Amino acid sequence: MELSDFELFFLAFGAMGLGTIMLVRGGDWTIDSAVYIARKFGISPLLIGFTIVAFGTSLPELIVSINANLKGSSGIALGNVIGSNIANILMVCGASALVAAMTVKPKEILNDSIMMIVASVAMVAVFLYGTITQAVGAGMILALILYIIYQYKTSSKDHEAEVAEDVDNPQYSYPILAYVFLLLGLGFIAGGAEFLVRGAQVSATILGVPEAVIGLSLIAFGTSLPELATCVAAALKKHTDLIIGNVIGSNVFNILMIIGVAALVKPIDMGQVAPQIVNLDMWIMLAISIFFALWLLIFRKIGRVLGGTFVAGYVLYILAIYML
Repeated sequence: MELSDFELFFLAFGAMGLGTIMLVRGGDWTIDSAVYIARKFGISPLLIGFTIVAFGTSLPELIVSINANLKGSSGIALGNVIGSNIANILMVCGASALVAAMTVKPKEILNDSIMMIVASVAMVAVFLYGTITQAVGAGMILALILYIIYQYKTSSKDHEAEVAEDVDNPQYSYPILAYVFLLLGLGFIAGGAEFLVRGAQVSATILGVPEAVIGLSLIAFGTSLPELATCVAAALKKHTDLIIGNVIGSNVFNILMIIGVAALVKPIDMGQVAPQIVNLDMWIMLAISIFFALWLLIFRKIGRVLGGTFVAGYVLYILAIYML
């Protein structure tokens, strides 16, 4: 029996609601366990945010982009990455700053900020080239692996005392439970995002929204919700280092890992991508990334006013791409 549009909308919103609940719960578990692990091993929460949390919250983008590229929807695959990076800075960081103002130490984020800018510039370069080959994809993955190794080796081991004093993280009856809840949290995040994205896709399809706009808005927003859930949970717990590390790390992962893996599985033909993505959206993403990095390095703080400006800017961006 064929379902009516109303019934499809009802099911889609149900899936989106379930996905949202899973994202909130998963974000809470992920933050608690990640901070516990950072404290236990004397690893900076910033590094944990850049690696473990960033990788976990980028899983939805990875799954969506690979599937889209394999099905010939390279516009969704690339629009998802660009849209997610814009959402991570404007929506995720902005919403988190509205909950709790964030301060950073420029020395701690210098390398990560530079890496984010380099990855963004590299992405623009390969987009303009015309085809993202398997060799380019492999090179992007290798660059990410080498940088993570470098970050781990250069991470300060004497940060343990600072973490022990400043972080009020939960205690687990058995240390292994921290890893169990970390995996459960990441699993809930990935599963919740999948429910939400599928619901959004069904709704968008019924409304007849173009593929590029779906990738840049609904899918990008949906796959960025893990970052939003995780970072808002971190803001409520005053773990602002984890937020900055997660946002920067997720943006680097989105470019190097997601585009890299998607191209490694199947070369991405830029000729099949909507001109809007190459002519406008990737440049917006690059400009926002540069502004974000420079602001953190110069002013060292993102307060509620800038956070509100970021969120308003994201809403205006979404409205603009629907009106183009």
